[in-house]
Amino acid sequence: MRIIETDADVAEGAAWLAAFDPRFAEALKETGPLPLRRRSDGFEALLSAVVGQQVSIASASAIWARVEAAGFHIQSNVAMASEADLQGVGLSRPKVRYAKALADNELDYSSLRAMSDDSVIAELCKILGIGTWTAEVYALSSLGRSDVFPNGDLALQEAAKVLFELDVRPNEKQMKAIAVDWSPWRAVAARLLWAYYRVIKNREGIR
Repeated sequence: MRIIETDADVAEGAAWLAAFDPRFAEALKETGPLPLRRRSDGFEALLSAVVGQQVSIASASAIWARVEAAGFHIQSNVAMASEADLQGVGLSRPKVRYAKALADNELDYSSLRAMSDDSVIAELCKILGIGTWTAEVYALSSLGRSDVFPNGDLALQEAAKVLFELDVRPNEKQMKAIAVDWSPWRAVAARLLWAYYRVIKNREGIR
């Protein structure tokens, strides 16, 4: 199980992908060096991923700024907060329920570090409001897993459509099949495609 911890790790994966498929090499010429996209693990990171579900990057960033300002990035504060308090910082009613469920959960975040990718995703998906995409993004960005690819991510699907000149944007199942060949560096392929999405769309695909 390879863990991505440094820019050098990302560069190693990018070089592997460029050698594997010249289209990745062409994309890298446009994107330049890929971002590390690592953040700490724990409650705050997972709640941030929940906040980013199904909203624009700008909206997610604005809401998260209010969450932090109110101190709701701290698990105990969310556990004690009322639903009105959480709605007051911009969380929708479903996300208020998800935030409370996460805050009330006694998840041992440190134990996730030693689990397999599939086990991490399965464990996180037991929590209300945590779906496969959120779990995969957490595994990729907070745990540094090198071979996790969020197949349901629309920005990744759109970037793949353009880069590989596909007739239509691949759905989640199709994207999963395409990404199989990028193992053991699927997480770097995700970084590359997010960066390529920014180039072709002039906007970020993930916060």
